[in-house]
Amino acid sequence: MVRNKHIGGRLNRSSTGKNQKAGSQISSSKDLTPPDKPAEGDIPANSPKLQTTSQGQLGFPDRVYLLASFIFQNHHLEKPPAQRLVSYGKGRGLSLPRVKDEEMQRTAYELAFNTLKYQELLEDIMIDSCFYLTQPMPDDQMCLVAIMLYDFQDRKFLPRERQRDSEIEQEVRDVEKYLLRFKTKLAASLARCRIKHDLLSIECILPESLKTKQERSSSLPLYAWVNTLESSLDEVQSVLKSAGFSQVKSIGQLEGETFCQDPHCGDILVFPAQLKAQLYTTKLLSNHKLIIQDKSCSLGPQAVCSLLPEEGDVLMLGCFSALTVSHTASLVAEKRKGVGSNRPTVYVCVSDRTDAQREELQQAVTAMGCRNVKLIQEVFQSLNNDDKRLQKVRVILLTPKCSVSAVSNPVDFILQENGDTELLQDLSQGSIAPSRLQALVAQQRKDIDHALKFPRVLSVVYSTCSSYQEENEEVVSRALEHAKARSEQEGEPKQANFRLSPSPFSIPDDAAGPEETEPFFMLEPSEQSNGCFLAVLSKEPEPVVKEAPQDVIVRANAKGILERIGTKKEHHGHTNRMKKTSHVPNSQPQFSAVKNQETKGSNSTSLCGQEFTNRRPSLQGKAKAMRVQVSKNTGSSSFSSTKPGNITPKRSLSPILDIPTSSPRTHSATPPAPPLLRPQRSVPADPPQEPLKPVVLVLPTIHFPSFFPAHPNYNKWRDPAQSAPLSRSSGGLSKDAMVKSRPLF
Repeated sequence: MVRNKHIGGRLNRSSTGKNQKAGSQISSSKDLTPPDKPAEGDIPANSPKLQTTSQGQLGFPDRVYLLASFIFQNHHLEKPPAQRLVSYGKGRGLSLPRVKDEEMQRTAYELAFNTLKYQELLEDIMIDSCFYLTQPMPDDQMCLVAIMLYDFQDRKFLPRERQRDSEIEQEVRDVEKYLLRFKTKLAASLARCRIKHDLLSIECILPESLKTKQERSSSLPLYAWVNTLESSLDEVQSVLKSAGFSQVKSIGQLEGETFCQDPHCGDILVFPAQLKAQLYTTKLLSNHKLIIQDKSCSLGPQAVCSLLPEEGDVLMLGCFSALTVSHTASLVAEKRKGVGSNRPTVYVCVSDRTDAQREELQQAVTAMGCRNVKLIQEVFQSLNNDDKRLQKVRVILLTPKCSVSAVSNPVDFILQENGDTELLQDLSQGSIAPSRLQALVAQQRKDIDHALKFPRVLSVVYSTCSSYQEENEEVVSRALEHAKARSEQEGEPKQANFRLSPSPFSIPDDAAGPEETEPFFMLEPSEQSNGCFLAVLSKEPEPVVKEAPQDVIVRANAKGILERIGTKKEHHGHTNRMKKTSHVPNSQPQFSAVKNQETKGSNSTSLCGQEFTNRRPSLQGKAKAMRVQVSKNTGSSSFSSTKPGNITPKRSLSPILDIPTSSPRTHSATPPAPPLLRPQRSVPADPPQEPLKPVVLVLPTIHFPSFFPAHPNYNKWRDPAQSAPLSRSSGGLSKDAMVKSRPLF
C-alpha cells in the first residue's frame, strides 16, 4: 500500500461549509471526524507522496476516496429533474472533515475536480453499462461511485493495491467490489462513448480552454520568496549552492537542479516543479526561510512595499492566505529596517473567517517571525476614517474574491490562498456562470469604492487572478468615475482625486514578460506562470491653479482688496512725509521741484555764462522772469564771491529754486532761457559730512558796449535793501524781494 507523505513545517488548512447531515452510510464513517477533532491514526509523516495513475500509482487510500466524495457532493453539477440521469441524493452542503495531512487533502480535491470535469461522460457510462439500474445502492453513495469510477478508468480498470486493515473503509470496499464486477461492461461502455464522440482519449472531450490549462499546470515552475525576517537572499542562495543547486539567468534555462531569480520580484527564486521534494531536504522550507507561493500572490505585496511612505501602515482585505500576509509584513518591515524602532503595522480584515481560521492565521504569521500584524474582525464596509486603528494607514491592498480564471492549477491555488471552493464546479467546465460572475463583480465594486473613501490613504493596490475584463479594467474604471462623481457632489475633490499610476514592475528585455497595457499590469497565463491583473490607484497631488495677472487683478478688484491697499498706502505715505518735514533742519533751505512738463521741453543747458537753448517758445516768459530775479540776488548769494565768468557748477545740485509764475515779463532780444532742471543726484561713496547749501544760478551777461564797462559791478544796480545777504533761516528768497523785483530796463 502506498502512503501519503506529510510535509513537515507546512500549515494545516481546514475547509468548512454548511452544517447538514450526510447520507447514512457516509456520515457513519468511523475515521472521518468533525472539524474540531482530527482523526486518529492519520497517515504517517514519513510515508511516500501520493502519485497519480500516469506516474505508476495504482489507486489511493480509502480516506482519499471518501473525502473526495464529500467534495463532489457539494460541488457537482445539479441538472433539472427532466434532464437528470443520475441522482446524487440530497446531501449537498456537507461539512467536510478536518484532514491532518495537507497533501491528502490536496489529492482528494484534485480527484474530485477531475471527476467534475467528466461528470457527464461518467454518467453516460453508468447508464449505458446498466450499472446505475442494476446495482442496489442508495443515491447518497453515487458520489463515491462517480469518484471511484473516474479513478478506475484512469488506471485502465486495474485493481488497487491491497490496503492495510486499519485503513479499510467499508463503504469504499463495497463500491469497489461492484465496480470490479462490472469491469468489462464499464470498459465497453467507455469505448462506445469514445467512438460516438470520435475521441482519441477522454481528455479530448474537454473544452479547449480547459485542456490548455491542464497542459500548462504540468509544467509550471515553483516560485518561492525569501523571508527576510528569518534570513536573507544571499544566505538562501548560499545554502542552495552548497546543496548542489546551480543558478541560471532566466526561467527558460531551468533544467535539473537549478534555480534563477524572478525578473519582476527580486526576492523570489524560481525552481523546476520536480524539485519540490529536494527543497525540503535543505530545511529552508521547514525553517520558514523560503516560502513556496504562486508568483501572482507576490506582486501585490511588492507593489505595496514600493508605494508605502516612510511613516504609514497597510490595510489588507479580500481573499488571501497567511503566506500573503507574512510576505507583506516582511517586506514593509525590511523597508523600514534601520530607520526607526517602530515598524509599520499590517492590518488584516478577517470578518469573513471563523474563529478557528483567525487563530490559524495568527499562529502562521507568528511562526514566520511577523510581529507587526493585527487582525480586524469588523466588516470592511463598516470601517471609516474615524477608526483610531486606521489613522496611519496609507496603502490598501485589495485582493478580492475573483473567478481565478487566469490560473492554470486552480485546485492548488484555491487551497493555498484560502480561495472559494464553490468555484470548482464552474472552473471544471471551463467558464464561470454569468450569475456567479455578477455576484463577484458586485462585491469587488463595493470593496474598491469603500477603499477610495479614506482621505488619508495615498494608494490602493487592486489585484486579481482573473482573465475577465468585468473583474479587472471595468471595475477599476468604474470606481474612479464614481469617486470623481462623489467628490463633485460632496464638494470635496481633495479627498477623492485618485488616478491610475504606472506599474511598479519593470519588464526586462530578455524576459518573456507580460502583455502590459498601460497603466495596468497584466501577466498572461503561460507555461512559466499563472496570469494576474494589478492596478495602482494613487491620490493626485493638490492642483496648482495658474492665473493670468489680469485675472488676479480683476478678482482682487471685485473683492475690494485693491481699494483697501491703496487707502493704506496713501495714508502711510502722507504720514511719512509729515515725519520727514518735521525733522528737516532750519539751516537747510527748502525748494520745490519744477513741473515735468517744463523739464521735458529743454534740450540743452549751459551754466555760468553759457547760453541756454530752448525748443519750447511757450516757456520764454518764465525763463526771462527767472533770469531777472536771479541776477538781482547774485551779489548777496553766499554761494559765490567770484566773478560770474569764473563760477563753476557743483557736481550735484539737489535743491531747486521755487520761482513764482507771476513774475513780470521783460521784453528782450536775447534768446529765451530754458527752465531749471533737477540734475541727477550722484550717490556719494561716503555719507555727506554737512548739509548741502542752496545754489543760485547766474544767467549770462547782456553786453551793451555803449553803456556798460567790460566788467560791470552788479551791486550798483541793486538797492541797498536788496544787497543784504540772504539769511539761512529764511529757507530761500524773501517774499519782499520777489515782489519788489523790477526789470533791468
